[in-house]
Amino acid sequence: MSNKPTISELDVSRFGLRVAAGLTEHSEALPADISERLRFAREQAMARARVVRATRPETETTLIQQGGSLALGGPGRGRWLKLASLLPLLLLVGGLLLIQHSQWYQQIRAAAEMDAALLSDKLPPAAYGDPGFSEYLSDEEQQAGGEAAAVKE
Repeated sequence: MSNKPTISELDVSRFGLRVAAGLTEHSEALPADISERLRFAREQAMARARVVRATRPETETTLIQQGGSLALGGPGRGRWLKLASLLPLLLLVGGLLLIQHSQWYQQIRAAAEMDAALLSDKLPPAAYGDPGFSEYLSDEEQQAGGEAAAVKE
């Protein structure tokens, strides 16, 4: 027994929809006795369809009780679906950890470069804490900028 509707059922449904649309469009032009017979036939068809739907078993989806919740699907697929849904979460957490490690490594490298520059300089590290020394550095940068402009000319 198949869960999918057969092609003939789909064709019958499409044909019924086309006939209903055509009858609805042209119902005003029909005589009263024909309109009454069509209305009665529609009511009978709807009653038969309700009876068929009520007696037909539900085969489109299966509901399975798993623990305290209902899940759509068949047996044996629950664990694989849970593992498959955890995969994007694990990839996201792994990516975030990789980004954090990369940022941490860049901060260590920047601090090491700064320490190496301070230690390889001719000045002692205590000179950088002197307020007058920062003015000396800014004056020296301005002079170096003026010399570079003179060399370009």
